Amino acid sequence: MPPTSPISRLLLALSLALLATAASARVCVDDDADRRVCLEQPARRIVALSPGATELLYDAGAGERLVGAVSFSDFPPEAKALPRVGSYKRLDLEAILALQPDLVVAWVSGNPAAQVERLENLGLTVYRGEPRRFAGVADTLERLAVLAGTKQAGAAAAARFRDGIAELRQRFADADPVTVFYEVWEEPLMTVNGEHLISEAIRTCGGVNVFADLPGLAPRIGTEAVIAADPEAIVAGGMGENNPAWLTPWKRFRALTAVQRDNLFFVPPSTLQRPTPQMLAGTRLLCDHLERARARR
Repeated sequence: MPPTSPISRLLLALSLALLATAASARVCVDDDADRRVCLEQPARRIVALSPGATELLYDAGAGERLVGAVSFSDFPPEAKALPRVGSYKRLDLEAILALQPDLVVAWVSGNPAAQVERLENLGLTVYRGEPRRFAGVADTLERLAVLAGTKQAGAAAAARFRDGIAELRQRFADADPVTVFYEVWEEPLMTVNGEHLISEAIRTCGGVNVFADLPGLAPRIGTEAVIAADPEAIVAGGMGENNPAWLTPWKRFRALTAVQRDNLFFVPPSTLQRPTPQMLAGTRLLCDHLERARARR
């Protein structure tokens, strides 16, 4: 059959069309570790290695593609039914491999780096995420949606988050500053520095993180440091969504401005301590708390 025959030309055209289709199905994004992450087609089996990653994937419209998650992945409620692959601190590599994921979403500073690297060495595609700013939360929603083939849902979720944060920034742009100590953990006593995403929430509400200049995202501190800083408001997460017990010990320090003015505020930890769209609700609550602090001057 001559190479210029109609049948040859038809076969060549079909081959080129198939190659073009395959190329168009390929999806790529850059992750938070400055790595290019590519899939030959949108992911259909995804494992999330942090509770925050689980939430982000659901918000990006990829919940139906999740086949595994780590412990404490409890939002939205349907995430509780996902098979567990260990905790974010200690991954169960065998369980992850058994699920045959075509995409693994890891947490840069939270997951054991050696275990994540091991997953890559075993041939899995890994997206490393760690939003450090509100803009990064929205960007992550869009990137995960690209990898999962749910771009429309991801774009909509990102837009809602950006719009909500922009509204809060505008509302509190000229608010009087309130000095804030945010307690991220009780024993050992830990807070967040100015680079942490929670600090952006504090700034959005017109607050000033009294420990913004400390090194490390979540530095350990002593009670004496809090007393010396004398914040106008103390905000805590806690061990549960409705458990403000971490605030009680501060009441014995009656010289603290926050105690004198009853500015001891609780914010459910899932709404501020996970880099997800839930931070919009957490930041709104935080802003309401700081408004109360202003009114009590």
